[in-house]
Amino acid sequence: MKLRITSNHNRTRTPPTVRWRSHVTLFCGLAFAATLSYGCRPGEDSAKSGDRMQVAVIPKGTTHSFWKSIHAGAAKAASEEDIDIIWQGPHKEDDRQVQINVVQNFVSRGVDGIVLAPLDARSLVRPVEAAVARGIPVIIIDSGLESTVHASYIATDNYYGGQLATRRLAEIMEGRGRVVMLRFQEGSASTTDREAGFIDEINTNYPEIEIVSDNQYAGATLEKALQASQNLLNRFDAIDGIFTPNETSTQGMLRALQTAGRSRTVKLVGFDQNETLVGGLRSGEIQGLVVQDPFDMGYRGVKTAVAVSKGLPFDTLFHSRVMMITPANMASAEAQELLNPDLATWLSE
Repeated sequence: MKLRITSNHNRTRTPPTVRWRSHVTLFCGLAFAATLSYGCRPGEDSAKSGDRMQVAVIPKGTTHSFWKSIHAGAAKAASEEDIDIIWQGPHKEDDRQVQINVVQNFVSRGVDGIVLAPLDARSLVRPVEAAVARGIPVIIIDSGLESTVHASYIATDNYYGGQLATRRLAEIMEGRGRVVMLRFQEGSASTTDREAGFIDEINTNYPEIEIVSDNQYAGATLEKALQASQNLLNRFDAIDGIFTPNETSTQGMLRALQTAGRSRTVKLVGFDQNETLVGGLRSGEIQGLVVQDPFDMGYRGVKTAVAVSKGLPFDTLFHSRVMMITPANMASAEAQELLNPDLATWLSE
């Protein structure tokens, strides 16, 4: 089998938590009837037919815009491949045990493939290894896993995304000043890489930028992120810039800045997008958003699961698009494609 490694830009550095196999051939186990499945129109109940392929798609959570985009991309791929997908994951992005249980349940059901965004780089290792031992190919998307058994890893180059955030803050701060970084949560490989990229870029290239705090965590909910953001703002009066590495931490910090009356004076660069964050970008209260392509992650994840099962060529590592979107470029065609993915077509009832 011919395997390829593909990236969307010419960086050669592999993010710290990425582990991948240089060569792997996995075939799916036999599928059997399931009581619930979602096909190319997620939300429709259908019974799995005898030889119809079924792929489980397991996100970190199910509420944020990011995961809805992944769901839509997976549904599009399922439609093109004429297979069924099952979309199931934790409600909140901090419930590791629920995600572990979901993986284990799909292994017991004998699905033909699993596309997984691990909540924790370590705690999901054993469930994934159990799936592979049963002959079920596993595709990891969005966030890395500390294992080598999965067939493919499809994600943003998160380290590079953190570097983009540093460069944008440095640009608007004219290369000097005091910054705060509010982390997401421990165990999340994707955001850990973003945070590492941000810090390393400052330490390497911007000696006049001082990181005054980088050890606080926002947590998985907007409420926790808001509280953590308010605590940071109360501790540090004289700061010039802030970096937040995901959707909830960015939205929580935006709200905290607005409440404190500092959204026009402290520069905020965040990660991901939703209606509120795009509104902040438009109003000038957010100076930059590092935006990923979750629709493509979901799409490629399902496509890759099918390819592995059929013995077709596939990428062991693929870096999806990432773009720094600013008030100045947000109207561009590329930015609009990432800010407004086609959810309605694929997530309609």
